[in-house]
Amino acid sequence: MSRQINVGGVPIGGGAPVSIQSMTNTPTQDVEMTLSQIRALAAAGCGIVRVAVPDMAAAKAIGALKAGSQVPLVADIHFDYRLALEAAEQGIDKIRINPGNIGAPERVEAVAKACKERGIPIRVGVNGGSLEKDLLARYGGPTPKAMVESALGHIRLLERYGFEDICVSLKASSVPVTMRAYQLMAERYDYPLHLGVTEAGTREIGELKAAAGIGGLLALGIGDTLRVSLTVDPVEEVYAARRILKAVGLRREGPELIACPTCGRTQINLIPMARQVEDLLRGVDKPITVAVMGCVVNGPGEARHADVGLAGGKGEGVLFRRGEIVAKVPEEQLVPGLMKLIEEL
Repeated sequence: MSRQINVGGVPIGGGAPVSIQSMTNTPTQDVEMTLSQIRALAAAGCGIVRVAVPDMAAAKAIGALKAGSQVPLVADIHFDYRLALEAAEQGIDKIRINPGNIGAPERVEAVAKACKERGIPIRVGVNGGSLEKDLLARYGGPTPKAMVESALGHIRLLERYGFEDICVSLKASSVPVTMRAYQLMAERYDYPLHLGVTEAGTREIGELKAAAGIGGLLALGIGDTLRVSLTVDPVEEVYAARRILKAVGLRREGPELIACPTCGRTQINLIPMARQVEDLLRGVDKPITVAVMGCVVNGPGEARHADVGLAGGKGEGVLFRRGEIVAKVPEEQLVPGLMKLIEEL
């Protein structure tokens, strides 16, 4: 089991529930715009939100963001250690930085000291696309071993100054490389791990890569917090993360949708119907299982474990509750009828 850190009241590691993270894409210094996105992320189920801190204006906005945010905030910092010091002064809950790229040892020491005094954890974030040149030459590219060696170098810099409140990420765009890097890290150290597949892509391919990489690691018992990186509205990252956690059995919050894959017996327009139900379930927080099945012949029986469901016929279908049919209705009334059954639970 990994050791535990605390990010603004949210525990990471040490057996704590796997937390969901995302990142704003607004100008951080625009406090109202950024807070609006933070609130949307929190409403979707995000437990920790990261904000970019590319300059001092962004760093100085953190105090105002903290005052208006209902979730802990992480400052994403590269190269300039002064931004980390200002973020700490402003009350940030966690800092994402690579100690090896902020300059002289005394700068690393200053950041470690400021964070230690305030109880601010640091995430050492290694990215396969930006490894040190000497490591790329030694290992012949961004291999899992090269990524772990990079992380260990950054960790040793912090440990040199007595700082061990550390979380680690080892992200690559390759799922196999990412998975192996995290496995190697988990074998050697007990620092909590922040999972992710970087530059994963748009919603469809990106979520597939995240499900394979992040979900695969979680299924192996590796990982303590995660971000699904997608080229979409960040809120969609949160929904994707929730789906992955449900798929590997680590979350039971909200509804779970099951649906049959269609076959020659299907006589209703099942695919758009399933998508419609999926969209409607986003507004439901009950921990229930909902079934959308293609035919009355097998539907209620195959989905008898579902709390509620629908099964289609020719121009009509049935609604059922835990395998028992409760009503036969025209096709156009199946989805409204299903939602009414959910309300009654």
